Amino acid sequence: METSELLKKVRQIEIKTRGLSRNIFAGEYHSAFKGRGMAFSEVREYQFGDDIRSIDWNVTARYNHPYVKIFEEERELTVMLLIDVSASREFGTFEKLKKNIITEISAILSFSAIQNNDKIGVIFFSNIIEKFIPPKKGKSHILRIIRELIDFHPKEKGTDITEALRYFTNAIKKRCTAFVISDFIDENKDLEMALSIANNKHDIVALKIYDEREKELPAIGMLKLKDAEKGNYILVDSSSKKTRKLYSDWWANHTLKLDSMFKRCGVDYTSINTNEDYVKSLMGLFKKRAVK
Repeated sequence: METSELLKKVRQIEIKTRGLSRNIFAGEYHSAFKGRGMAFSEVREYQFGDDIRSIDWNVTARYNHPYVKIFEEERELTVMLLIDVSASREFGTFEKLKKNIITEISAILSFSAIQNNDKIGVIFFSNIIEKFIPPKKGKSHILRIIRELIDFHPKEKGTDITEALRYFTNAIKKRCTAFVISDFIDENKDLEMALSIANNKHDIVALKIYDEREKELPAIGMLKLKDAEKGNYILVDSSSKKTRKLYSDWWANHTLKLDSMFKRCGVDYTSINTNEDYVKSLMGLFKKRAVK
C-alpha cells in the first residue's frame, strides 16, 4: 500500500475509533477493567470511624498524634491485544471483512487504554507468532499499532491460538488484561488448556468475530468454496437442504463448544457479527464485567 493511502486510512480509523472510545467507551472501559489492587496515596490525621489497622505508627510517633494511611485503587493496567491475522480474516460477505472489524475494535480498545493511562501491546499471530509489539503508552504508539493493523502481511495463513497464548504467558510476566480477537476457527485440542493457564495468570477476554455466511449457507445453487488457510477448493450444492443443514449444524456445534470452553475457563467473551454494530456487543460485555 502506498504511504499516502496508508496514512489516509490510519487517519480515518483514528477519527472514527478515537471518537467512539472517548464518547461511548471511556466510562464503561474504566469500570470494566480495574487496576491490580490498592496503592499507597498519602497520610492524614486520624478521624472518628477510621479503621485502626490503617494507622501509620511511624508518623503517629513522630507527631504524637494518630495518623492513618490512605490507599487508592491502582488504576494503571497493561493491556495486550492478541490479534488473529490468519487468512480466514479476509472473509466477508457484507460491507466489511472480518479484518476490518478487527482493526476498528483493536483501535477502539487501544485508544480506550491510553485514555485510562494504561499501556497497550500487541501480538499478531497466525499459526506462528508473526509480530510482538511491547506494551507502551502514547498516541504515536497507538498510531503505529493502527498502521500495522491496516497494512500487516503475515508470513503464514493458518491459525494457532494455543501457540499465541503460550507465547503471551511467557512474554508478559506481570498480570494484565488480554483481548484475544479471532474468529476462533481453530481445531487445536490443547486450546482449552492454554486458555485456562493464561486466564489463571492474566485476565483474558475473548472477542469472536464472524460473518453471517459462516453461520448459514444461502440456497443459490452450486458454489465453489475455498479454504483460505489451506488453499483447498470444494464444490458445494447450496440448493440441497441436507447440505445447508449440515453446514448450519456444524456452526451451531462449533459455537456451543466455544461457549462451553469459555465458561469452563472463566473467560468473559462476546460474539461480533460483521454485519452488525459492534458497539452494542462491546458495551454489553463491558457492563457485564463492571457489575462483577
